[in-house]
Amino acid sequence: MSDKNKLGLFSIVLLGINAIIGSGIFVLPGDGYSKLGPASVLVIIFCMVLSVSIALCFAEAGSWFEENGGPYVYAREAFGDFIGFEVGFMKWAIGIIAWAAMANIFTTVLANVWPTAADPTVKKIIISVVVIGLGIINIMGVKISKIINNVVTIGKLIPIIAFIAVGMFFIKGGNFTPFVILPENTTFMSAFFTAAISLFYAYTGFESLAIAAEDMENPKKNVPKAMVLVMAFVSIVYFLIIAISIGILGKDLAGSSIPVSDAATAIVGPIGGWFVTIGTIVSIGGINIAASFGTPRSGVALAENGLLPKSVAKTNKKGVPYIAIIITCVLTLMIALSGTYSQLIKISVISRFIQYIPTCIAVLVFRKKYVGKKVNFKIPFGPVVPIFATIVSIVLLAFAGSSEPEKILWGFGGLLIGVPMYFIMRYLNKDK
Repeated sequence: MSDKNKLGLFSIVLLGINAIIGSGIFVLPGDGYSKLGPASVLVIIFCMVLSVSIALCFAEAGSWFEENGGPYVYAREAFGDFIGFEVGFMKWAIGIIAWAAMANIFTTVLANVWPTAADPTVKKIIISVVVIGLGIINIMGVKISKIINNVVTIGKLIPIIAFIAVGMFFIKGGNFTPFVILPENTTFMSAFFTAAISLFYAYTGFESLAIAAEDMENPKKNVPKAMVLVMAFVSIVYFLIIAISIGILGKDLAGSSIPVSDAATAIVGPIGGWFVTIGTIVSIGGINIAASFGTPRSGVALAENGLLPKSVAKTNKKGVPYIAIIITCVLTLMIALSGTYSQLIKISVISRFIQYIPTCIAVLVFRKKYVGKKVNFKIPFGPVVPIFATIVSIVLLAFAGSSEPEKILWGFGGLLIGVPMYFIMRYLNKDK
């Protein structure tokens, strides 16, 4: 019998789609085209293969556990408390920073249809309403959050699916020649990896599926299944959106800040652009909803294992971790209103891979550590997928570091902040 206060498979899939599809896919086609021309479709295929490989590692790792935490749990069980804490601490911190950024971006996009939203005072009011409102909704229980998430996710998919269904009939084959268009003094490999780093982040967010495992029905079975379904759906949608945008706009796609909206306008006129713009607003609103649900659970996982004060994991009558939600909302609001999120978000480059690389390696560790134990999902082809995902992630991380070293410094700075916190909590809990 299903538990109405928990997320079933359908709701988990929608949560995953909501956590991944945000503003990125609406703006990144232009960025990719400006670096490689039509060959940017190869980059999206590369990112698709990498993200699906990493997601498969999350799916297998998730099939071993039913507790909150996702990548934190996998790192802790595979490599010990310290590595686990660093992964979990960065996951919670980046979740808060990312939510602060999404709350700001929501007001920016909203200003396209309601210019008053650009006023600094009005912007702060909107951000406050979004963060506090979603915090209250989450405290009211998983059931309400589930309903709102499902409705918003379906709402954001309508304009995307409509764009794909109509746009594929307006593709011009000539827009794909020449296939490779490089900026001056740029090599193909350099342009390819630069574009890959940008486009890859349109896929991030799938790791959030495993963080709230305790709020899901049969997580050992449903999380891996949802992970595969979500990544398959998102990959197909992303490929089609970029291919259609190129096919419709051609060279006009380069440098476009709203490429999907521009493509829709080219098809059906201004009403098409407005339709996509509204879809973008709904999409970013959906990302805020997903962030408000998943982010507090990262703190809960750390608290349940004595790496943060136990009170952080305290729940109300609805079984909701209200202390973690309140802390997350307060910190998110402070960062969002301060305007510092644009600098702090630089940490996200390394933080993503701090979650991904340990999880991929953990899969190989679990296969030896729990040999003979039955799991609901196992990646085919032996160690090939986890090793591939690990190596390619390291390559992308190294390239990002060589091209923008300040992002790596910011990322390691975040890791260093977590070190004293870990030892302080270990000292406070040594006799417990």
